[in-house]
Amino acid sequence: MILEQDTFVDLPTPTGPMRTHVLRPKAHGRYPGILFYSEIFQVTAPVRRMAALLAGHGYLVAIPEIYHEFEPPGRVLAYDATDTDRGNALKKQKAPQGHDSDARAALDFLRAHSACTGSLGAFGICLGGHLAFRAAATSRNVLAAVCCYATDLHSASLGPNGDDTLARAADIRAELLLIWGRQDPHIPVAGRRQIHDALTASNADFTWHEFNAQHAFLRDEGPRYDPVLALQCYAIALELFHRRLCGMPPA
Repeated sequence: MILEQDTFVDLPTPTGPMRTHVLRPKAHGRYPGILFYSEIFQVTAPVRRMAALLAGHGYLVAIPEIYHEFEPPGRVLAYDATDTDRGNALKKQKAPQGHDSDARAALDFLRAHSACTGSLGAFGICLGGHLAFRAAATSRNVLAAVCCYATDLHSASLGPNGDDTLARAADIRAELLLIWGRQDPHIPVAGRRQIHDALTASNADFTWHEFNAQHAFLRDEGPRYDPVLALQCYAIALELFHRRLCGMPPA
């Protein structure tokens, strides 16, 4: 589907306005909503392309700027050492409760949007995979969540005092899809096993995929991009969203 020109809104949150980028099909109609969480670099060109791919399959996609408390609206961090350090520092500085209030604001925006059916999902990469998991744990409105190589989930190291995201696995009512790279140094095999065991113990509804890939293998910039695996991952993510969000009444 052809998309409307990208727009944005500045959503009010307890920690200040949050610029949120919105992508949607150009055809008039109502579509399920997807809260799309970026990696630590915020809304980069690769993130926009990922979101556009989802939107083009018939979804209203909202991408919040996850560091809106610390960076000016529209700020994009570069894929270099300096901004990598900046992004990693900010994920330690921002409290998980700030991410929770951001999620509520974005999900409420999607649910109330005139082009949304009210059925909601979440999708995230890297830090965003963790935040998509957390959004599913903190909101019953999320019916399906795709978490791609979610960082800091096994280590509970998000925020200045750590996080309780994985400990809240039993709160999740959404169907989860978790995607990992076996050669990802940020989530080693022991960490992946810890996440799998927590989901199994909580009787979560989840599907688990591991690929021979590095961290950030979905990002279509840089040496770790694997286009064949990326296509497979988009296919299984869209299958989940089509099945759980399309034609279903809102929660």
